[in-house]
Amino acid sequence: MLPWFSSGGSTALARTALSNRPSLDEAVVEVTSALGGVGKADLALVFCSTSFSSDLPRLLPLLQRRLKADHWIGGCGGGVVGTGAKGEPQELEQGPGLSVTLLRLPGAKVTSFAINPNQPPDLDGPTQPWVDAVGADPAAGGGMLLWIDPSSSGINDLTSGLDYAFPDMEKVGGLTSNHSADHGSLLLGDRVCAGAVGCVISGEWTLQSVVAQGCRPIGPVFEVEQAKRNVVLELREGEELAPPVLALQKVIETLPEQDRELVSHSLFVGLARNRFSLAANQASSPFLVRNLMGVDPRHGAMAVADSLQVGQRLQFQLRDSSTSRQELNGLLQEQRERCSEPLAALLFACAGRGEGLYGESNVDGGLCRRQFPKLPISGLFCNGELGPVDGSTQVHSYTACLAFIIPNRS
Repeated sequence: MLPWFSSGGSTALARTALSNRPSLDEAVVEVTSALGGVGKADLALVFCSTSFSSDLPRLLPLLQRRLKADHWIGGCGGGVVGTGAKGEPQELEQGPGLSVTLLRLPGAKVTSFAINPNQPPDLDGPTQPWVDAVGADPAAGGGMLLWIDPSSSGINDLTSGLDYAFPDMEKVGGLTSNHSADHGSLLLGDRVCAGAVGCVISGEWTLQSVVAQGCRPIGPVFEVEQAKRNVVLELREGEELAPPVLALQKVIETLPEQDRELVSHSLFVGLARNRFSLAANQASSPFLVRNLMGVDPRHGAMAVADSLQVGQRLQFQLRDSSTSRQELNGLLQEQRERCSEPLAALLFACAGRGEGLYGESNVDGGLCRRQFPKLPISGLFCNGELGPVDGSTQVHSYTACLAFIIPNRS
């Protein structure tokens, strides 16, 4: 129990519990026993692995027999993140896992909601339908946690609409994982659902985000000269024009041998957030890392997992474990300077990170704990991560997105 903050005569609390028992009933007993004595919480965050997907409709009712909270929300993924009995963050990948966090946030206003990404409000209309769908006041500030079922369409429209209606609110979360059961992968209230679910935390508490994409740039920054939808046809570097495959080959020729080996399995494309400005003072705009989907050797074209526009800036990227560690550690150090004592952290990590990237477990959670000793950490391995870059919410791949729950000092 971590009573680090108090407000209005009540004590703030963040407490987590984790189980890897193969039976859902046994996992619930282990988690709820560890959380006994907390009393009623404002918010319960529930993360479970897809190993329990067939039992998912039973999960919230089982937990609610033994634990009390005003709001219940969460989802299932390829693995879970939690804090074990010895107080150390653990990442349970590719196996049974249940992680529950209880939060008591004095002075906070918590609003939970469900929304259908397949039929979102009109992006060209007023913001009020979006505000009504969420049920929170944009003027109240705060932060938003968001989970989206991977079967949903219109995900980009959903995140754009939420940014449209709540422009000053950071949004962090992830896409849950596919499973074989005939129901959704999201948890809200006492039920399982599809679509999207979320909660807004405002009042005396809010969220701060850290988004670590885990890549480093290689070669020069190019300008997209010709493109069709998600296919790059021609790139410009200064006065020189070349098909993207040829441009990439020239970049590879300049790389050391170790990086050339990474190109075969860890090559990505970075797309500038500011798509059209090429001014010198825009050169440092953040790049969104996107998957390279394929190449056409005959024509030299290249397909990217995002839409492209002429004038957009592009730079090739490499992902490796050392870069991922360094980037996340640096961002966490910056976060510690912003807020040295958060109440809790929520980690939404790509299923492609973890042991598959680092060759060992508990790296992302462990880096967070080094900067924030004794901090409760929980979360989910996702099918896509949600976090802000340059002021807008993006769907990421191979990323670690963290939400720090902090007192609102504004």
